[in-house]
Amino acid sequence: MTHLTGPAVDAEIAALHRLARRMDALFRIPGTSVDIGLDTFLGLVPVVGDALAAAPGVYIIVKAHRLGASPGALAYMALNTALDWSIGSIPVVGDIFDAAYNANIRNVALLEKNLAKQAARARDVTSPTRAMPPLS
Repeated sequence: MTHLTGPAVDAEIAALHRLARRMDALFRIPGTSVDIGLDTFLGLVPVVGDALAAAPGVYIIVKAHRLGASPGALAYMALNTALDWSIGSIPVVGDIFDAAYNANIRNVALLEKNLAKQAARARDVTSPTRAMPPLS
Protein backbone atom coordinates (compact mmCIF):
# COMPACT_ATOMS: atom_id res chain seq x y z
CA MET A 1 0.00 0.00 0.00
CA THR A 2 1.33 3.42 -0.90
CA HIS A 3 0.32 6.43 1.14
CA LEU A 4 0.42 9.58 -0.94
CA THR A 5 0.94 13.01 0.56
CA GLY A 6 0.30 16.64 -0.29
CA PRO A 7 -0.62 17.55 -3.85
CA ALA A 8 -0.82 13.91 -4.94
CA VAL A 9 -3.56 13.25 -2.37
CA ASP A 10 -5.37 16.43 -3.39
CA ALA A 11 -5.31 15.35 -7.05
CA GLU A 12 -6.61 11.86 -6.19
CA ILE A 13 -9.42 13.29 -4.07
CA ALA A 14 -10.35 15.79 -6.80
CA ALA A 15 -10.58 12.92 -9.31
CA LEU A 16 -12.76 10.93 -6.88
CA HIS A 17 -15.01 13.99 -6.42
CA ARG A 18 -15.48 14.20 -10.19
CA LEU A 19 -16.29 10.48 -10.44
CA ALA A 20 -18.74 10.64 -7.52
CA ARG A 21 -20.46 13.68 -9.00
CA ARG A 22 -20.84 11.95 -12.39
CA MET A 23 -22.33 8.90 -10.73
CA ASP A 24 -24.64 10.67 -8.27
CA ALA A 25 -25.36 14.24 -9.37
CA LEU A 26 -24.59 14.83 -13.03
CA PHE A 27 -27.94 16.36 -14.01
CA ARG A 28 -30.60 18.36 -12.19
CA ILE A 29 -34.19 17.37 -12.88
CA PRO A 30 -35.74 20.53 -14.37
CA GLY A 31 -38.01 22.39 -11.98
CA THR A 32 -36.71 20.53 -8.92
CA SER A 33 -33.71 20.54 -6.61
CA VAL A 34 -33.09 16.83 -7.31
CA ASP A 35 -29.80 15.82 -8.90
CA ILE A 36 -29.36 12.47 -10.61
CA GLY A 37 -26.33 10.82 -12.08
CA LEU A 38 -25.25 7.87 -14.12
CA ASP A 39 -25.96 5.58 -11.16
CA THR A 40 -29.67 6.34 -11.49
CA PHE A 41 -29.67 5.77 -15.24
CA LEU A 42 -27.71 2.51 -14.95
CA GLY A 43 -30.13 1.37 -12.27
CA LEU A 44 -32.92 1.43 -14.83
CA VAL A 45 -31.29 -1.54 -16.59
CA PRO A 46 -32.35 -4.66 -14.63
CA VAL A 47 -29.62 -6.68 -12.84
CA VAL A 48 -26.63 -5.67 -14.97
CA GLY A 49 -27.18 -1.93 -14.51
CA ASP A 50 -26.99 -2.09 -10.73
CA ALA A 51 -23.81 -4.16 -10.87
CA LEU A 52 -22.24 -1.66 -13.27
CA ALA A 53 -23.34 1.23 -11.06
CA ALA A 54 -21.67 -0.41 -8.03
CA ALA A 55 -18.27 -0.68 -9.76
CA PRO A 56 -17.31 3.01 -9.31
CA GLY A 57 -18.29 2.74 -5.64
CA VAL A 58 -15.91 -0.18 -5.20
CA TYR A 59 -13.22 1.76 -7.07
CA ILE A 60 -13.64 4.69 -4.64
CA ILE A 61 -13.21 2.30 -1.69
CA VAL A 62 -10.05 0.78 -3.21
CA LYS A 63 -8.61 4.26 -3.79
CA ALA A 64 -9.53 5.24 -0.22
CA HIS A 65 -7.61 2.22 1.06
CA ARG A 66 -4.57 3.18 -1.01
CA LEU A 67 -4.78 6.75 0.27
CA GLY A 68 -4.65 5.47 3.84
CA ALA A 69 -8.24 5.71 5.05
CA SER A 70 -8.82 4.09 8.43
CA PRO A 71 -10.41 0.63 8.63
CA GLY A 72 -13.52 2.15 10.23
CA ALA A 73 -13.94 4.63 7.39
CA LEU A 74 -13.46 1.86 4.82
CA ALA A 75 -16.10 -0.28 6.55
CA TYR A 76 -18.55 2.63 6.58
CA MET A 77 -17.85 3.29 2.89
CA ALA A 78 -18.44 -0.39 2.10
CA LEU A 79 -21.73 -0.25 4.01
CA ASN A 80 -22.81 2.83 2.01
CA THR A 81 -21.97 1.09 -1.27
CA ALA A 82 -23.67 -2.17 -0.26
CA LEU A 83 -26.78 -0.26 0.82
CA ASP A 84 -26.81 1.68 -2.45
CA TRP A 85 -26.47 -1.53 -4.46
CA SER A 86 -28.97 -3.63 -2.50
CA ILE A 87 -31.74 -1.07 -2.19
CA GLY A 88 -30.92 0.36 -5.61
CA SER A 89 -31.66 -3.00 -7.21
CA ILE A 90 -35.31 -2.91 -6.08
CA PRO A 91 -37.42 -1.75 -9.05
CA VAL A 92 -38.80 1.82 -8.81
CA VAL A 93 -38.08 2.20 -5.06
CA GLY A 94 -34.39 1.62 -5.76
CA ASP A 95 -34.33 4.25 -8.48
CA ILE A 96 -35.82 6.82 -6.11
CA PHE A 97 -33.35 5.76 -3.40
CA ASP A 98 -30.42 6.10 -5.85
CA ALA A 99 -31.45 9.66 -6.65
CA ALA A 100 -31.69 10.58 -2.97
CA TYR A 101 -28.89 8.67 -1.22
CA ASN A 102 -25.80 9.56 -3.28
CA ALA A 103 -23.50 6.91 -1.78
CA ASN A 104 -20.49 7.87 -3.91
CA ILE A 105 -20.62 11.53 -2.87
CA ARG A 106 -21.04 10.44 0.75
CA ASN A 107 -18.04 8.12 0.49
CA VAL A 108 -15.71 10.74 -0.99
CA ALA A 109 -16.77 13.23 1.69
CA LEU A 110 -16.14 10.57 4.34
CA LEU A 111 -12.70 9.85 2.87
CA GLU A 112 -11.80 13.52 2.84
CA LYS A 113 -12.95 13.98 6.45
CA ASN A 114 -11.10 10.84 7.58
CA LEU A 115 -7.81 11.86 5.94
CA ALA A 116 -8.10 15.39 7.37
CA LYS A 117 -8.69 13.95 10.84
CA GLN A 118 -5.64 11.70 10.50
CA ALA A 119 -3.52 14.62 9.30
CA ALA A 120 -4.67 16.78 12.23
CA ARG A 121 -3.82 13.98 14.63
CA ALA A 122 -0.37 13.63 13.06
CA ARG A 123 0.24 17.39 13.33
CA ASP A 124 -0.85 17.31 16.98
CA VAL A 125 1.56 14.49 17.80
CA THR A 126 4.50 16.17 16.08
CA SER A 127 3.86 19.71 17.35
CA PRO A 128 6.52 21.17 19.66
CA THR A 129 3.96 21.85 22.41
CA ARG A 130 3.40 18.10 22.76
CA ALA A 131 7.07 17.34 23.41
CA MET A 132 7.84 14.71 25.99
CA PRO A 133 8.73 16.03 29.44
CA PRO A 134 12.37 15.67 30.41
CA LEU A 135 13.33 12.57 32.34
CA SER A 136 14.13 13.17 36.01
